[in-house]
Amino acid sequence: MENLKYAVDYGVIGLLGILGLWAVIVAVERWRFYSQVNPAEYPQLQGYEIALTKRLVIIGTIAANAPYIGLLGTVLGIMLTFHMMGTTGALAVSSIMVGLSLALKATAVGLLVAIPCVVMNNVLRRRVTELLTMYKVQHGA
Repeated sequence: MENLKYAVDYGVIGLLGILGLWAVIVAVERWRFYSQVNPAEYPQLQGYEIALTKRLVIIGTIAANAPYIGLLGTVLGIMLTFHMMGTTGALAVSSIMVGLSLALKATAVGLLVAIPCVVMNNVLRRRVTELLTMYKVQHGA
């Protein structure tokens, strides 16, 4: 069961950290693309829209699933706490609190990844809408 503690600490929280970093990298890449994109390179609206929305699904997927990954860490942390209490017979408040704090840490990290991803996704999708509207105005579509 000691491995479960490491799975929560390094596995779940590490995975959330990697996903958060991936989302930031994609967001920065997309924002730079939006600042440099030339609508004249796209003769059709559909091709332009595909280029603008490329990889946004990554940020949206991370935003949607990070709380669930954090919840998985919560469940694993609570399981660890109950297992420790059952096997050692210790009902000391300090031992219970350590396990519960581990569980809550996973939840907090899940939310800390999800909330900025939702914001990034909304900002980028709003920019896509603006760029598409400007394209339609320029091309009379």
